[in-house]
Amino acid sequence: MGNKIQLIDRIRLAFAVSVAKGVTLAVRSLRLGAASVLPGSLARRIEPRLLQLLTQQVKNGVILIAGTNGKTTTSLLLRTILERKGYRVAHNSTGANLENGLMTALLEDTNLVGGLDVDYAILEVDENILPKILAPIQPKIILCLNLFRDQLDRYGEVDTISKRWTKVISTLPTETVVIPNADDPTLSYLGQQLPQRVLFFGLNEPENYLDEIPHAVDSIFCPNCGHSLDYKGVYLSHLGDFHCPKCGFSRSKPALDSSEFPQILVGLYNKYNTLAAVTAAIELGVDEATILDTINNFQAAFGRAEELEINGKRVRILLSKNPVGTNETIRVVTQSIDKTTLLVLNDRTPDGTDVSWIWDVDTEKLVERGGTLVVSGDRLYDMALRLRYSEKTPESHCNLIVEEDLRQAIATALEHTPENETLHILPTYSAMLEVREVLTGRKIL
Repeated sequence: MGNKIQLIDRIRLAFAVSVAKGVTLAVRSLRLGAASVLPGSLARRIEPRLLQLLTQQVKNGVILIAGTNGKTTTSLLLRTILERKGYRVAHNSTGANLENGLMTALLEDTNLVGGLDVDYAILEVDENILPKILAPIQPKIILCLNLFRDQLDRYGEVDTISKRWTKVISTLPTETVVIPNADDPTLSYLGQQLPQRVLFFGLNEPENYLDEIPHAVDSIFCPNCGHSLDYKGVYLSHLGDFHCPKCGFSRSKPALDSSEFPQILVGLYNKYNTLAAVTAAIELGVDEATILDTINNFQAAFGRAEELEINGKRVRILLSKNPVGTNETIRVVTQSIDKTTLLVLNDRTPDGTDVSWIWDVDTEKLVERGGTLVVSGDRLYDMALRLRYSEKTPESHCNLIVEEDLRQAIATALEHTPENETLHILPTYSAMLEVREVLTGRKIL
């Protein structure tokens, strides 16, 4: 093991691990799911210090990845890069990013007495619990991807979360490396306030500026003085090249030139995910040749620009769970030649029970291009109404199909997809799991 653990802690940890592994075996044997949360929850009751006892055994340190969008894709890319260099990596690959999910992921790699023999642990973390886990984990690197409004019924405003992050991160050892998004005003400001070593990532590609600031924008005011920011250009939502004309606050300089690196998958948002992972990998000493080769051969995490072949037709699943993310997936769709899209809107706990966010989505762009839009999910009529309100004239060329049964909705969307085109599916989180179960014939979580 890495750091020494007291005998009483070893005994309690061993018992907690044995219970967790027994529960995992039972759940998976009975095909009740992937056991990505319950084992950690039970083990934590036996040993409340479980997270600390496990993470302190990680040889080279823990890497935390936090933010509203992009955690799963970024963490998978960084994990793949490190594994290609021969490192052993623990990772909550199922996306279970609350405390019990983190512990369950670490327990997967322990032996029967709680020994964890890995070089790195990459843990994607829900933005609201980041301040709670920093002290016990003492991470080596913290990646701060972005902060957008997400689940309105769960979290406060973006600035509230960032203030909590700043307060707690600033108490960590100065050797901790923090990697924030330079193009996010809130995170750029956060990085400028920290005593730790800070490396920024961001885009240097003016050719990809949007024509105008999107409707779904969260943070265009200066985090220092509150004045409205001036932008040279915006890449997505409030991410761009900005400065404050009143107090002088401006975008931080990225550590890397984004134009020198290709991106994984489709969509400009995945360029941000790529740069975040690359900045961390270079900080960890990985050579550029390995990084570039990994990017060029990267396979998507489930539901994140994942591509499948169903009945001889291509299907691409683009997770769409908040205004900014959905606007970006719509941008991907409208830039393609493909004219059939399935939107699946749920309002379950993983999605957020407040679906009013769909009115901040630029669905007009999806409707304007025409084609076939199939709608399903628990709140399909809310989405159908939003699409109807997106029609600028009664003579809209959009063919809107509303189907309550998800399996039938998928079948209908596939029927309307020509052989040479791709069916794009835009689901919320729980809907994405259901869609994949239908398409692949098995559950993910």
